[in-house]
Amino acid sequence: MGVLEVRRWRLIGAVSSVVLFVGMGGAAAQSSTAGSAAAAGTELAPVIVQSSAPPKRVNTSSSRSRAGRARAVSRANAPAGAAAAAAAGAGAGGGHKESAFGHVDGMVATRSATGTKTDAPLIETPVAISVVTQDQIQAQGAQSVSQAVRYTSGVRAEANGADARFDQIFIRGFLADQYLDSLRLMNASIFAYPIVEPFNLERVEILHGPASVLYGQASPGGLVDLVSKRPTLEPYHEMFVSTGSYGRAQAGVDLSGPIDKNKEFLYRFTASGFDVGSQVDHTSYQRVSIAPSLTWRPDNQTTLTVLGTYQRDPKAGFFNLLPANGTVFPVAGGAKIPTSFYSGEPGFDKTDRTVGSIGYLFEHHFNNVVTVRQNLRYMDNSTDFKVVSPTVLTNPFSLPRGVYATYETLRSLALDNQGEFKFKAGPLDHTALLGIDYRNSVDTALARNTTTGVPAINAFNPVYGLPLPNPPVATYNRQRLEQVGFYGQDQIKFGGFVALLGLRYDQADLDTDNLLTGITAPKSDGALIKRAALLYKFDNGVAPYVQYTESFQPRLGTNFFGQAFKPTRGQQEEVGVKYQLDPKTLLTLAVFNLEQQNVLTPDPDPTHIIGGVRSNVQTGKVRSRGVELEGKSEISRNLTMLGAYTYTEIVNTESNTTNLGKRVPGIPLHAASLWADYTFHGGALDGFGLSGGVRYLGAAPGNSLNTFDVPATTLFDLGVHYDLAALGPQFKGFLASANVTNLFDKTYVEVCQDTGCYYGLRRNVIATLRYRW
Repeated sequence: MGVLEVRRWRLIGAVSSVVLFVGMGGAAAQSSTAGSAAAAGTELAPVIVQSSAPPKRVNTSSSRSRAGRARAVSRANAPAGAAAAAAAGAGAGGGHKESAFGHVDGMVATRSATGTKTDAPLIETPVAISVVTQDQIQAQGAQSVSQAVRYTSGVRAEANGADARFDQIFIRGFLADQYLDSLRLMNASIFAYPIVEPFNLERVEILHGPASVLYGQASPGGLVDLVSKRPTLEPYHEMFVSTGSYGRAQAGVDLSGPIDKNKEFLYRFTASGFDVGSQVDHTSYQRVSIAPSLTWRPDNQTTLTVLGTYQRDPKAGFFNLLPANGTVFPVAGGAKIPTSFYSGEPGFDKTDRTVGSIGYLFEHHFNNVVTVRQNLRYMDNSTDFKVVSPTVLTNPFSLPRGVYATYETLRSLALDNQGEFKFKAGPLDHTALLGIDYRNSVDTALARNTTTGVPAINAFNPVYGLPLPNPPVATYNRQRLEQVGFYGQDQIKFGGFVALLGLRYDQADLDTDNLLTGITAPKSDGALIKRAALLYKFDNGVAPYVQYTESFQPRLGTNFFGQAFKPTRGQQEEVGVKYQLDPKTLLTLAVFNLEQQNVLTPDPDPTHIIGGVRSNVQTGKVRSRGVELEGKSEISRNLTMLGAYTYTEIVNTESNTTNLGKRVPGIPLHAASLWADYTFHGGALDGFGLSGGVRYLGAAPGNSLNTFDVPATTLFDLGVHYDLAALGPQFKGFLASANVTNLFDKTYVEVCQDTGCYYGLRRNVIATLRYRW
C-alpha cells in the first residue's frame, strides 16, 4: 500500500469517525440541553423522516380535495420532533412542506435533493430534474425503473426491448449511471449489474446533464437517482397481488410505522416477488426482493436509518440480439423473424443474479446553521451468466453462434460525508455544502467462450438441443477501484436570484489484475470539475435559468506507446425555464449543448497494431444538442396530465473513421409522450378511473455509418382502476386496477446498433388487486 493510499484511508477513516462521534455526541448534548434551548427561544431545525403514505381513494390522480391532500401531506411529512403535534392536529390541515426524500401524494413532486444533495425546491434549482413518484409507477403499471421513465423527457429507456437483464437508461444520448439514495450502484464489468425493484422505491429521479461536481466520475448525459422507501411516523400497510400476460404471478407487501409509543424507533418491511414468462419462447423472469429498514430517532435533531436489501433473480433475463435483415427489413417473400424466436439454447442459457446490501443514512442537526450527514452502503453482487448466441448477424436462415459463460462477483463500498451550513452574509442567504465521498469496489470475472463446434440456428425454423462444446477459459480478471472526491457547493439567494456554484477534485485509482498471467495494470486519474448556474424566480412562478457544468469519466486501456488513456471530459451549456403555477403543476423547458472529449477513435497510423488490432487514440469528440420539454399537472381533483417532448441530435464531430459527422445509433431525433388520468368522484361512476397514454419514438440510425434507420413507432397504453370503497364501507382500502401497454399489440423494432437489433415489447396486460390499511 503506497503512502498516498495510506493517507487516503486515514483521511476517510478520520472524517467518518469525526462525523459519527460529533453527531452522536451532539445528539446527547442537544438532548441534555433541550430545556435551555427552549428557554432561549432557539428553534431547532426539524429532522424529516420518511413520509407515510396514507391510503388514498385511488393510486393515480388527485383523488382528494385540495384540503384533504393538504391534511394528508401535513400528517405524512411531519418532522420527527413534532409527530405528536401532527397527530393531534392532522385534521386541521396546514403544516409542513414535502420532503425531498419522502413520499409524494400524487405525481407532481415539488422538491428534490438529486441536483444539490440538499432538500431544495425544484422551482429554485437551476438544472433540469424529472421526478417519477411511486404513485405514478403504480398508476402506469411500471415493472422496472426503465419502464417508470417512459413518460419522461430526455431519456431513452427499454433500449434492449424484451431483454431486461440491464435496467439501462440513456440521458441526452449517453448511458447514465445509477445511484440509490445518492450512492453509486457499481457495475464494474458487464453482467454484475444491480437492478433495483421499483416497489422498494419512493421516487425515480432523472438529473439531466453532467453531475460530476457532486457525484464524481459519471456519464456526461446525467444520472438516475433512486430514492428508497423509508420508515414512516404513522402506521402504513399495503399488500397486492397481480396476474396477467405470460402467466404472471406477482405479489408484494409494504408494512411500516412506529415500534414504540414514543416513536423513537420506526420500521419498514417491503417484500415482493414475481414469476412471469416473456414474449420470447423458452424464456421467463423470476424475482424475490426483501427490503427491511429501521430508523432510530434519539431526539428531534438526529436520525439513523439502517437499510438492507436482498434480491434474488434466478431468472434475470436473456440475450436475444437479432439481425436487421429479418427484423427491420423483410427477407425474400416478405417474411420477418417472429418476435417469439429465441436465438439461444433452452436448458443451457441462464442469467442468475443475487444482490445483497446493507447501509445507513445518518443525519444530525446541531442548530439552524449546521447539519452533518453520513451515508454508507456495502453491496455484494454475484451473477452467473451462460448463453449461446449469434456471432454474425447477416443471414437469419443460418445464424452462426458461439458459447459464452461468465461468473462475476462485485463487492463495493460507497460512503458520502456531508456538512451543510445555512447562514446569511449581508443580503445573501447561503446554503453551503462541503463533502468527501469514497468508493471502493472489487470486481472478479471468469469468462469462457468458444465458437468452434457450435451449431448454427435458423430463425424461421429453430432446432434446439444439439450437442454443445465446453468453452475454455478466455479471461480471468480482477478490477480494484478506489475513488475519493472532495466537493464544495454554495446555493446563494438574493431576492429572486438563486446562484449555484460548485467545485470538486476527484482522484480515482484502478488496478486491473490478469489472474491468468499474474500481470497487473495500474491506472490513476484525477480531475477538477466545475459548475455554475443562475436562476431568477419571478412572483408569477416563472423561473428562467442558465447553467454550465462538467463531467469526468475514466477510460480503460492504453495507446500504442503504452500511455494510459485519459478520462473523457464533458462540458455542457444549458438554458431553460421552469413554471410552477401551483404546488401541483410544474413545467420545465431546457435547451442544451453538450460535448464529450477524449473519445476513443482508431489511431491514424495503420502500423500501430496491438495484439493484431489497430490501436486507438483519444482525439474523438461527440456532441449532443437538444431540447427537452416536460409538464406535469394535477389539473383538478379529477384530472392529471403528463406530457414530454425530446429533441436530441448526438453526432460524432471528430473521428478517424467513417462515422465522422454521423449520428450515434439508437438515439432518435424526436420523441414525445402524453398521459392522462381521469377519476370520478360522486355519482354512478364514483371511484372509477380511466387513464391512457401515447408514446412516440422517432426514427433512429441503425448503425454507426447511418446506412439505415429504425422506423418510428407510436404506442398506446391504457389503464382502468376502481376504488371498491364506493361499493360500501366493508371494501374500504381495496383498489382494483388493470394496465395494458402497447394496447394494439404493435410489432416494432426498439433499437438497432452495429451489434444487432432488439424487438420492442408486445402487448402486456397486468391486473392488480391492492389493499391498504
